Amino acid sequence: MAAATDKPTGEGPADALIVFGITGDLAKKMTLRSLYRLERRGLLQVPVIGVASDDWNDERLREHARKSIAATGEKLNEKIFARFAERLSYVSGDFSDADTFKRVGEAMAGAHAPAYYLEIPPALFGTVVAALDAANLLPHAARVIVEKPFGHDLASARALAADLHEHLDEGQLYRIDHFLGKMGLEEFLYLRFANTILEPVWNRNTVTSIQITMAEQFGVEDRGHFYDPVGALRDVVVNHLLQLLAAAAQEPPAGGDATTLKDAKYAVLRSIADADPGCYVRGQYEGYLDIDGVAEGSTTETYVALRLEIDNWRWAGVPVFIRAGKCLPVTATEVRLVFKHPPRLAFVTGERRKRPDPDQLIVRADPTTGVRIVLDALRADRSGPAPVYLDLEFSDEGGEAPTPYEVLLQAALDGNTMPFTRQDAVEESWRVVEPLLDAPPPVETYKPGSWGPSGGDRLIAGFGAWHDPWISG
Repeated sequence: MAAATDKPTGEGPADALIVFGITGDLAKKMTLRSLYRLERRGLLQVPVIGVASDDWNDERLREHARKSIAATGEKLNEKIFARFAERLSYVSGDFSDADTFKRVGEAMAGAHAPAYYLEIPPALFGTVVAALDAANLLPHAARVIVEKPFGHDLASARALAADLHEHLDEGQLYRIDHFLGKMGLEEFLYLRFANTILEPVWNRNTVTSIQITMAEQFGVEDRGHFYDPVGALRDVVVNHLLQLLAAAAQEPPAGGDATTLKDAKYAVLRSIADADPGCYVRGQYEGYLDIDGVAEGSTTETYVALRLEIDNWRWAGVPVFIRAGKCLPVTATEVRLVFKHPPRLAFVTGERRKRPDPDQLIVRADPTTGVRIVLDALRADRSGPAPVYLDLEFSDEGGEAPTPYEVLLQAALDGNTMPFTRQDAVEESWRVVEPLLDAPPPVETYKPGSWGPSGGDRLIAGFGAWHDPWISG
């Protein structure tokens, strides 16, 4: 690698984007559209070089890009697409062939701060990075963007990092988790800490439990080969939802730099006790075993529910309930704070004299971002107490938001490491769920369209019930 400079590794603007695996499904559904939208916003300033084993040329890639972007529902502007297409070029070759990387070097000639995006299986990360290093294509300002999963357990996460760290500094590794692009960490923290009516009640003194739900109305569909070796816990809990919990539970960071923000998130993950297999429920929807690519008799979970405890001064004694699953009634992801039950109100008489329901605060991350406050109130028609909803849809206030991959690709090209996951946070996340991987309970079947197996309801008994996610409309 090149000698060190006075600028931290992997930071500063990139001058080329090289996408390994550009002919694959992720590029087709997400990457090409997001790059086109960055072009439309005037934010894409670098050449985009695609690398894959398919026997394509530049024109074939450009036509593929046109069809892929249109298939997402994006309306193409011909002038903008022409500008975007001019940036695209293609290198064909095997990732294990040194000549492939020689051609990559020729295609990116003059680039001193390349961004490599590895849209390839994690088993190939080490191969590609080692080949880039051998071809002298990893200057000090280079960065490598990798997709999850970051290992399949704690040991493999450490082994993967060790392989990559032979060729890269930690600051050059951008571990992409598209979920963090849905609602940026900065926006979440600002909501919490910039509003004095929220921060004083955001702790164990007033909150009785935290519920995090990631519900998907759809099933595994044609992804059986990918999903069956992974399951819901590895697919979304160990990355997406623990990251969301860290944003919801952390202390106010002392600064706005990436290191300080990541330190605050790490402190939460470090404070979470090892998960208890006795507080863990696994489910599998009926019909899963019939999906192509799913092993006969598979016990892979498509639903999980678990309880976690954060052992620190802010959250000690407040259980965190997490559930995630496919073929559930709706598609929605949210963090819900359930506040302590108020006492019965002596001045309320007659049939209306019931104990008020606990207040709730919901931050929704998907399918749209928003905030809801649920309060208990008396109706003017004297029909009795009932909940009232104070809703805010962020899209109504700020217009169309960028897609998650737009946010993250722009950050990677700008050299902004804040939205990406650091290795110590990856390891702590695996440490938390390791007991669940080592001693998983049997899977319970559930009907598609239900809220999962009955064990999920038993898990939360004593702390109320699961609340249906907030759906707009």
